[in-house]
Amino acid sequence: MLNNAAMTQLLAAFSALSDPTRFAIVEQLMAEGELPAGDLVEGKGMSGAAVSRHLKLLRQAGLVHQRINGTQRLYSVAPEGLRAIADWTISKRIFWEGSLDRLAAAIESDKTWPT
Repeated sequence: MLNNAAMTQLLAAFSALSDPTRFAIVEQLMAEGELPAGDLVEGKGMSGAAVSRHLKLLRQAGLVHQRINGTQRLYSVAPEGLRAIADWTISKRIFWEGSLDRLAAAIESDKTWPT
């Protein structure tokens, strides 16, 4: 069971990733590595200010890091933020495997009933 802090972090991460633009930004950073904010604006069909707001939400959710290099803001994926999602998902594996095993057993037992 998650403690309150972990639950809050996980909910913030899922909320941040529920937006298609923010999800695309995280995907781009995962694929290309650290990028300047200007590169994240390209192809998004929105202003730099709008992308900046998305990046702020991703930072607050713990999903991206920001590094300042002179006048440039560089962004990268925060592995620890994504790890929290992965850990939660993996922890539910037992539930899903058990559910699928019960479903398979129910289907198998149904085959033995006379029709």
